[in-house]
Amino acid sequence: MKTSARRGVLVLAAMAAAILPTLASAQAAWPAKPVRIVVPFAAGGTTDILARSLAPELQRVFGQPFIVDNKAGAGGNVGAADVAKSAPDGYTLLMGTVGTQAINAALYPRMPFDPAKDFVPITLVAGVPNVLVMNPANAQKYGVSSVADLARVARANPGRLNMASSGNGTSIHLAGELFKTMTGTYMVHFPYRGSGPALLDLIGGSMDLMFDNLPSAMPQIKAGKLKALAVTSASRSAALPDLPTVAEAGGPALKGFEASSWFGLLAPAGTPMDIVNRIQQETAKALASPALKERLLAQGAVPGGMSSAEFGRYIADESRKWAGVVTASGAKVD
Repeated sequence: MKTSARRGVLVLAAMAAAILPTLASAQAAWPAKPVRIVVPFAAGGTTDILARSLAPELQRVFGQPFIVDNKAGAGGNVGAADVAKSAPDGYTLLMGTVGTQAINAALYPRMPFDPAKDFVPITLVAGVPNVLVMNPANAQKYGVSSVADLARVARANPGRLNMASSGNGTSIHLAGELFKTMTGTYMVHFPYRGSGPALLDLIGGSMDLMFDNLPSAMPQIKAGKLKALAVTSASRSAALPDLPTVAEAGGPALKGFEASSWFGLLAPAGTPMDIVNRIQQETAKALASPALKERLLAQGAVPGGMSSAEFGRYIADESRKWAGVVTASGAKVD
């Protein structure tokens, strides 16, 4: 090797030796400033509830604020795209949903991000059933006291019932579309920017029904402001054990009906795995703690905590499943 070439190699080696410890030190020092958790829906919904339940736990462990940032729009795509384009340094996280990570790619003709390539999964935070709820006065007006009643009324009055959702592509939207397909009914879909504003109009009476996530609907059900007809999971929820499933209460047309939701933390692709693993481990510990676990279960959410690799496989399986549901339901972005 020529002297000049040898000298160049030695210089590069020296530079690498100087830089690598600095990078390692920076990662080891994480977090050195506040961490942002982007919730891709408006405040008040289950995605927001879960993020705000988890943020104080992570802040306590890591010693830096974990700030919840609501960025709603396009069925969660606006907030998710913001995270996908953020620096992969561990300071921007996404509270992703079954919609942003497993449904929207099959529903939207154009996506502002790639759910599989633009994120690294951290962990599943919780799985929840949806619950079919109605405005009590409207339910009384139409004579609806069960899922079978709702199907009957919807068939007799195509286009008369208004169905709210937290946004296009959410499991709340898809649960309604699946219901319409299986019962041969037509209800007008009104997508909102999250469950919070949709629930306000449902309680107010301008909307008739909604397939909301159970944690965000639970307080309104207990307060008597919403009438719960059924949960959308395959089995009953421990939080409302006397409430039947849609499949149980809907008759032969709705046999096999299931459309539940899940929520999990993700980071931009390229985020160092040591940071990802630290967040996963501490999130799993928090979700297993008696206080947070009991609070989530009481709201109808089942805490998660799976590893990054397990969560990645789960998302892939869910993407295949929901692509089939979108196709079968004929759902389209309104």
